[in-house]
Amino acid sequence: MDKEDVLILAIESSCDETAAAVVKNGREVLSNVINTQIAIHTEYGGVVPEIASRKHIENINPVIKKALTDAGVTLDDIDAIGVTYGPGLVGALLVGVAEAKAIAFAKNKPLVGVHHIEGHISANYVENKELEPPFVALVVSGGHTHLVKVNDYGEYEIIGRTRDDAAGEAFDKVARAIGLGYPGGPKIDSFREHMSMMRHTIFHSAESSQRCLIILILPICREKRLIVRM
Repeated sequence: MDKEDVLILAIESSCDETAAAVVKNGREVLSNVINTQIAIHTEYGGVVPEIASRKHIENINPVIKKALTDAGVTLDDIDAIGVTYGPGLVGALLVGVAEAKAIAFAKNKPLVGVHHIEGHISANYVENKELEPPFVALVVSGGHTHLVKVNDYGEYEIIGRTRDDAAGEAFDKVARAIGLGYPGGPKIDSFREHMSMMRHTIFHSAESSQRCLIILILPICREKRLIVRM
């Protein structure tokens, strides 16, 4: 590995997933380890903050260790530590931030706090290595649905956002209401795939001769990103 390469250990614990990754030069992911808690929170129909926090405590050290191993590096090779500081569940965020602070202090490494939504936008630099500002990004994730103009690295302008529930929250509520369960996005998306041949179904009511038309329109995802070059 070139000595000029910059390696970042990234830590994320804002909600119900404990994640760690090693990223080279901000564009290449050397490892990406995620421990999900979906099975646990499904029993409650949504994320329980206290349970999520406790699971982060249990999982964060093994997740970071595996991320370093998968990348073929050690903490001594890391140039800086990046960690999500918010928005998110307070208790869950504290676990990641405390871990990142401990590593940075013990290894004398720079510590960089990362805004959750900025992290989603910056993920596009990994998937589209030639991407450079300015561009417009659509963030559809969890409790946030934002249309953001990226003027430069670290410079953002919110063009629009939902006034009430974000798309992810709406899907969770709808899925719960119709009995599909949690998490709503993947559940509804899976339902849409199975029903793709039945979007327009005409049937006759058994109780009357009234003709009914059912239209299922479910173009759904848990999270998608849209990039529009300026």
